Amino acid sequence: MEAVVTGPGGLPEQSEPGRAGAPEATASGGTAGPGRSRGHPAPSEAPAAAGPASAPPVAAVPAPGAPAPGLAGALPPAGFAFVMATGIISTDAYALGPAWLSRVLLVAAAGGFALLTVLLVIRLWRYPRAVLADLRAPERTFGFFTVVAGADVLGVRFAAAGHPVVTAALAAAAAVVWLALTYAVPAGLLLARERDSVLGGVNGTWLLWVVGTQSLAISATALAVSWAAAANWLSVLAAALWGVGIVLYLMLVALILLRWLTVPMTPAALGPPYWILMGATAITVRAGAQLLAFPPGLPAIGAVSGLVSGFSFVLWSFGTWWVPLLIILGLWRHVRQHWPLAYETALWSVVFPLGMYSAATFAFGHVTGLAFMEPAARAMLWVAVAAWAAVAAGGLASLARLARGPVAA
Repeated sequence: MEAVVTGPGGLPEQSEPGRAGAPEATASGGTAGPGRSRGHPAPSEAPAAAGPASAPPVAAVPAPGAPAPGLAGALPPAGFAFVMATGIISTDAYALGPAWLSRVLLVAAAGGFALLTVLLVIRLWRYPRAVLADLRAPERTFGFFTVVAGADVLGVRFAAAGHPVVTAALAAAAAVVWLALTYAVPAGLLLARERDSVLGGVNGTWLLWVVGTQSLAISATALAVSWAAAANWLSVLAAALWGVGIVLYLMLVALILLRWLTVPMTPAALGPPYWILMGATAITVRAGAQLLAFPPGLPAIGAVSGLVSGFSFVLWSFGTWWVPLLIILGLWRHVRQHWPLAYETALWSVVFPLGMYSAATFAFGHVTGLAFMEPAARAMLWVAVAAWAAVAAGGLASLARLARGPVAA
């Protein structure tokens, strides 16, 4: 088994140990199946004739949708999860301290966003077939919503630092991507799917649709604070997006539970993105807290404030309930089933929910007067920081190994 690790910017992800999949390419240009050694032809294959008449070797051409070479070609759809995780912890630290940590993580998030944006543009230009294959794959397509959430999370941090123009630019870009994905992705799954049922492709990344939607709601509330003249229509937009996110969460969680109960559960399937089950509740609570912080005289806020307050507390409770279950599932995967705990890009989808839980708990407790929530938020912040440091160290170690190149046998 060859494990390929990923770096923070989204290098190729780790392969699944013991997975029976496509045959491996051999040095002779054939495939290596069960019982065959790599680099040797099957008994039924005649060796290539030697001598001047031999045909020149032909370079292998990647199959459509196969991972393309290079950083840009290997960028996974959910690569912007690094920006989401880093940006939300920076926002947490801005509110709760220490300030130096917030500034360092802001620089890391902004740099990561710039690099990933360049890689994404290159990938769209040079490898459109691979991008199209990702868009058609139900297990990967929702990962593109990390572009939306990453831009919004970073923009909200810039708003806190007093740069609403940057926030508006990032939110506008995120809104364009969200509008494209929020209709193209479900339409593709309904009208252009390649198999009768996509239930086997349902996983935690589907909830990134909720995360992206609620991140836009938070961006709208952040802009309303800076641009009071636009607060009326921004409050309508934020409340509407919050409501859409709520319905999407209920619908997608039902699909995930259906998949869990009807499709065999394997360690490979039970990956880190399932932590977004908690992260999606947390960002919904954070968006709700931002809505409740609006002046009560705004018509849209007056219409939904009671629902927002009650539903946000219910979702905060449900998100808290998810945490022990997700830990149990992780122990089953890594301890009982011996799945190796190695770096992969998807681990950022564990860090983000931890950071967002802290941010949501602090914001909701502050706006509702629930004093017990602030100590819980401070404790969870340091859990998120520790998780960020561990995943970042794993990513840097992966990059170092890749930089050294393959080790000779």
